[in-house]
Amino acid sequence: MEQHLAVLPIVLPLLAGAALVLIEDRHHTVKLVINIVATLLLVATGLVLLAGSTSDPARIIAYQIGDWPAPYGIVLVVDRLSALMVALTSVLALGAIIFSAARWHRAGQHFHSLFQLLLMGLNGAFLTGDLFNLFVFFEVMLAASYGLALHGSGRSRVKASLHYITMNLATSSLFLIGATAIYGVAGTLNMADLAVRIPLLSGSDLALLQTGAAILGIAFLVKAGMWPLGMWLPTTYAAAAPPVAAMFAIMSKVGVYVVMRLTSLLFGEGSGASAHFGDLVLQYGGLATIAFGTVGVLASQGVARIACFSVIVSSGTLLAVNGYENAGVTAGALYYLVSSTLGLSCLFLLVELMERGRSPGDDVLAVTLEAYGDDEDPEHEQEVGVATPGSFAALGVAFACCAILIAGMPPLSGFLGKFAIIHALFGIDGGAGIATGVWVLAGALIVSGLAATVALMRTGINTFWVSLGGSLPAIRWVEITPVVLLLGLGVTLTVYAQPVMDFMQAAATSLHAPGQYTQQVLGDLHNGARP
Repeated sequence: MEQHLAVLPIVLPLLAGAALVLIEDRHHTVKLVINIVATLLLVATGLVLLAGSTSDPARIIAYQIGDWPAPYGIVLVVDRLSALMVALTSVLALGAIIFSAARWHRAGQHFHSLFQLLLMGLNGAFLTGDLFNLFVFFEVMLAASYGLALHGSGRSRVKASLHYITMNLATSSLFLIGATAIYGVAGTLNMADLAVRIPLLSGSDLALLQTGAAILGIAFLVKAGMWPLGMWLPTTYAAAAPPVAAMFAIMSKVGVYVVMRLTSLLFGEGSGASAHFGDLVLQYGGLATIAFGTVGVLASQGVARIACFSVIVSSGTLLAVNGYENAGVTAGALYYLVSSTLGLSCLFLLVELMERGRSPGDDVLAVTLEAYGDDEDPEHEQEVGVATPGSFAALGVAFACCAILIAGMPPLSGFLGKFAIIHALFGIDGGAGIATGVWVLAGALIVSGLAATVALMRTGINTFWVSLGGSLPAIRWVEITPVVLLLGLGVTLTVYAQPVMDFMQAAATSLHAPGQYTQQVLGDLHNGARP
């Protein structure tokens, strides 16, 4: 029975999405209830898979669809990393769908069906064990995201969504070209089987495989938002509806996850001549992405744009540290991935609440006042005590916690994640010497955190301490509840930092030693008994 849990994160949203299509859109409440129930079941499934991976460090579930053995059939693989990503996705989905209950789920047609299909694509991408089905789930995820990006109305949303669709259609073509080249050389697209065959390749076959892998990598790096491939991301995410943008925060991590999975499995230490293929690209590209995102964060004048460029900084950080292919560094990166994703999703939910009741020009006016000052005569100013409404105070506290998480400032988990990365980076050479690249990356992490602190503090002051007119926002419980949920998980990561880091360390160690993965997926074929 436990084996069948591996397919449930895919089948459950598929069935829920199909059922929701059959219900007319005028029955908003019924569709909302079904969506929430399905998402709660998905959360329970993700937590059970995560708990199973925690209790047994050697536990890897290889679920063979139709009982066809790998590499000939479709296989789903649940290890610590995939279980972590499924659980994180389901929790973010629960927060987003609860938030949408306020009004966003009624802003367009088929929101609930598209939402469940998005979850199906995300979970399938995290669980699949071969590249072809990765492409299938990738397309399911993207097709659902196209509809969700257009959810609502407005010229800016449509324009940004069309750019997003065009970019990802081109990316899908690259995906197919890269996968075709790899299959032409290796004769398989099963990830575990590729890990066995790649060390045996040489000459022109090896060159063609690496070319296919590079083309495939471009497709994933576009989704991850690496500079300059991620120029589409800020505009698209900023224009999306808040619950959709909150889910898009985990979509950018799909590219990071796949790069992390494939580099360790196919181009790790045991890959022969292909070992460490692409590491320098990830290191330098990640640094460039951090720099681009940092400049964007400082230049942004709205909360949504700051959140978008913070997504880019997060992706750049994860890509850069993945280029070092070190288990200790990867463990810190996984901790940082969870923390930053929770903070970013929460901030996307807060965007509309913070901007509610403010005029469109308030952010520009605030920056202008910072630059040129206020011409009001100080002699005519009067200090008047103003009581702060409870909802407004709660909103300010939530924003402050998000800012601390995203900027990586103590005492919350964002700081612990960055500290773990830097500590592991400095220990790569066993204390014999610290490479220049390590110093540069550590400095980039610190500077990006400082830039986020400055930008978010400026926005917080202009929103909560400076009165520029407008009415105070009215906040409903369905809007603040998911914010509290996500922030509570961020605090939990901080309180239970040691056991969480132990889990991340075990996941990273397993990721960088894929022998058990290939053995579990291939069984006897791993020993060469291949017909």
